[in-house]
Amino acid sequence: MNIFFYVILFIIGTLFGSFYTLAVYRIPKRQDITHTHSYCPNCNHKLGFLDLIPIISYIFLGGKCRYCKEKIRIRYLILELLSGLLFVAIGYLMKFNMETLTALKVVQYSFMVLYITFIVLLSGIDKENKKIDKLVSFYGIVISIVYMIYLCIVEQANIYRYGIYLIFYIIVLILDTITLKRYAKNSYVTGILLMIITMCIFTSEYITANAIIYTLLVIFFYMLLYKIKERKNRNKKTDKQIADRLSIGFFLGTCNIIMTLLVLWVINY
Repeated sequence: MNIFFYVILFIIGTLFGSFYTLAVYRIPKRQDITHTHSYCPNCNHKLGFLDLIPIISYIFLGGKCRYCKEKIRIRYLILELLSGLLFVAIGYLMKFNMETLTALKVVQYSFMVLYITFIVLLSGIDKENKKIDKLVSFYGIVISIVYMIYLCIVEQANIYRYGIYLIFYIIVLILDTITLKRYAKNSYVTGILLMIITMCIFTSEYITANAIIYTLLVIFFYMLLYKIKERKNRNKKTDKQIADRLSIGFFLGTCNIIMTLLVLWVINY
């Protein structure tokens, strides 16, 4: 029965993965992500049901649009597959199965799904556009507040701890407003700070701190390899120019998910 249960989680995960690819593409363009029908970005043809089955449609269509034959980027297939596996891994490590299928477990798993959605959307948009999207950040704040209310009322968590996080949110949002008024643009730094606060609330300070450390290590090696590559090509760039290409939110979100899985695995085994 548990195998069947995890198969269902995998299918749900792939559906979310399909939604993630759509949302990462549309949110920066401020296009509707709920009511507007899916379409091919190349020929704008509306996609039918058979074109939208996660993983299966990509395989049977040979990785091409049914209508214009334009090649579909393999990242869509990879994200759907990884999303399905992630949903299964989180459920398994949280001991979410047929034997533990209670209302409390469903709520806990649902909050984790909402959080994963936040991380994937923010990281994906940052990777594609070098931007921490403000709408996604606000989504993260909203689910964080709901989650903190749940923890304080249902699980009797320390209300003062989460009160401090609310104060942090307010301070960072004020700083972001000041930056927006002064420079007429969103601040990437304040977006990262909001992301870190949300990560702390959902995955603890320990996991977040380790995610930050590993992100810094990844960035260090990325910049080192990039500079070596540029020297070979005799196209030298300054550290600032290289740093401007870095999607810190993407690295941070990826490290956070990996650290969360690792800590859950250690706790269980």
